[in-house]
Amino acid sequence: MAVPPPPPPQQPTQKTSEIIGNLRPTKLFKLSKAETAVTSLDFDDSGEFLLAACSDESLQLYNAKEGKHIKTLLSKKYGAHLARFTHHSQSIIYASTKSDDTIRYLSTHDNQFLRYFKGHTAPVTTLALCPSSDTFLSCSLDNTVRLWSLSSPSSQGRLNLSTPTLAAYDPSASVIAIASPSTSSVLLYDLRNYDKPPFATFDLRTLDSLPHVVTHNGLSNGNGSSTNGSNSSPVSRDWTKLEFSNDGKSLIVATNTPTGHLLLDAFSGDIRAFVARPDNYPPLDPSNLRVAPYPPSSSPTSIPGQGDITFSADGRYLIGSSGLDTDALIWDTQGPVDEEKVLYPMGVLPCDKKVGVVEWNPRYNMLATADQEVVFWLPDEHVRMKVP
Repeated sequence: MAVPPPPPPQQPTQKTSEIIGNLRPTKLFKLSKAETAVTSLDFDDSGEFLLAACSDESLQLYNAKEGKHIKTLLSKKYGAHLARFTHHSQSIIYASTKSDDTIRYLSTHDNQFLRYFKGHTAPVTTLALCPSSDTFLSCSLDNTVRLWSLSSPSSQGRLNLSTPTLAAYDPSASVIAIASPSTSSVLLYDLRNYDKPPFATFDLRTLDSLPHVVTHNGLSNGNGSSTNGSNSSPVSRDWTKLEFSNDGKSLIVATNTPTGHLLLDAFSGDIRAFVARPDNYPPLDPSNLRVAPYPPSSSPTSIPGQGDITFSADGRYLIGSSGLDTDALIWDTQGPVDEEKVLYPMGVLPCDKKVGVVEWNPRYNMLATADQEVVFWLPDEHVRMKVP
């Protein structure tokens, strides 16, 4: 019997630094209506599937490896936002935007609900899945953070905090970070002792000294002070995302302003850089303050979108919206900052569509962005990085 030939060797995955500037849009998916916007994106653990929550109260499922749209799941009764894969690629959780504030656990295979997670009494602002177990965190405008297990409809724990809008697990799943915009702070908890006080608190009131930051209900005048001098509020700070880098060394606090984001040292809480979108200032256009999309039943003063920036898989680069109606930007977190700690983009990723939500594939050198379309990005060896 003839021995079959060995399979061809797999091509090694290129380093992120080798392809980051060569990413280009390769596939575009239109939504059902022109006014529909994507409010969240999430890849499954395998990197094969992408899930999008949309403002028309639908969930869109895509095969990222094959570049195909798989199916549409409707949630007209409850709305849909912050859709996340569990560690099983055929089951998801998502937040409701109407009817009630229940978190829903859904099988995408047969479109049947597996469980309801009830307890929040106001809209949910964050869902974060634990990297190492079937537990997840939820934040809500009811000023609570709840810890859940997918196996139980009742929460396993609860924290009562002031405006705990955002939460994230660190890559080791031993620390959870919770951002409170009204107190301008990020709290770090030991997950094993989450009912104890935080072991670290990062006070971000020092961000007022950074240039080009929207602080208090108005626009920065360039030296960090507000143009109208009103008091700080959770709405004015408008934080949209909290994310650890995969190496656990950095933490990004994304904002919904056209000026940029805050990059923190995940251990000390020191502000490493203000991640700036230079093309959008000065002057700032107040009509362009909505960068990340919002769910339809909420206003820009309640539930933010998922955020429009993310880390690359190696933790070195940030990829996010330009704040304009076209293009994405790349920042090198190891690059130089100026004397005011401003980190400028190292490159532009050209695209004629707006980038309102962005997500990096956890397994492949691939990027997904969305606003009123869903766009897949892949490396193109025939192009070079576009310098801003």
